[in-house]
Amino acid sequence: MESVVALFREPTQVKVALDALLDRGYHRDNLGFTMLDVVAENELAAETGVSPEEGAPAGSSSVLRGMGIGVLGGLALTVPVWIILLIIPTTRIYADGGLLGMLFGVLGGAGMGGLFGALAGTDGGDYVKLMRQFGMPARVAEGYYQSLKDGHILVFARGQEDLKGDDAVKIFKNNGALDMDAVIGAGRLNSQRTTH
Repeated sequence: MESVVALFREPTQVKVALDALLDRGYHRDNLGFTMLDVVAENELAAETGVSPEEGAPAGSSSVLRGMGIGVLGGLALTVPVWIILLIIPTTRIYADGGLLGMLFGVLGGAGMGGLFGALAGTDGGDYVKLMRQFGMPARVAEGYYQSLKDGHILVFARGQEDLKGDDAVKIFKNNGALDMDAVIGAGRLNSQRTTH
């Protein structure tokens, strides 16, 4: 089955396109959209009855990334102090304390980084990962995510056995889907087609 993804500039365009897809026979469960403006997203969901898509859970990768950044931050703060303690002859007796400072800096940085990484992974998740689940190449998915950050709206029409993806593409084009070349520099149609 084929899924179609399109990018829109205005919520009103999305509403008209989703209504047209529903009239064409798409089930609400096979439609979705996402945008980073939570208030507008909730309003659009209430108007259309179509649920917004959440980003895929960031999972342990965001925790590990946060821990790595925390470790680097802890080292960046403590290593220079330890080097200064070694360079100055009268402070060399404190060098062992500098090593303990580095250890606590690394442990504290890893702990805080992991905590913030876990929190960051719960604020909507990873939209690039979500789009990759539709079969998009990483470069295209990152382009879509950048366009989301620029205020655009991403609409999904998952394939249905009784409908062809061409129907969704036509509806998206007729309702103002943006040209992918102009927006993200990839693709030739107003939508990205994937098969799953």
